[in-house]
Amino acid sequence: MVFIAQQEPFTCEHCHSPVTPLPRSYRNHCPKCLYSKHVDDSGPGSRDAACHGLMKPTGIDGQAGSGFVVMHECVTCGKLERNKAAEDDDLTLASST
Repeated sequence: MVFIAQQEPFTCEHCHSPVTPLPRSYRNHCPKCLYSKHVDDSGPGSRDAACHGLMKPTGIDGQAGSGFVVMHECVTCGKLERNKAAEDDDLTLASST
């Protein structure tokens, strides 16, 4: 698996909020609703997923101090992914799913 840097702004397809890139990191989900889009299959930044379904946040993992991870499930194909949470993510939403 090769990491391909993709640092692009996007509009959330779930809540329609504009999403800006993170400084010094990469963002793949909306900080407001935590939804993502299934675009990568063979590795981060690959943009080779076939289904392009929305990735629903299903929960959070981790703890304060060591960092949180947002767990996602693709609503089209069922693929499960774990993605590092950013400081500005609204993690209260994921904990209520």
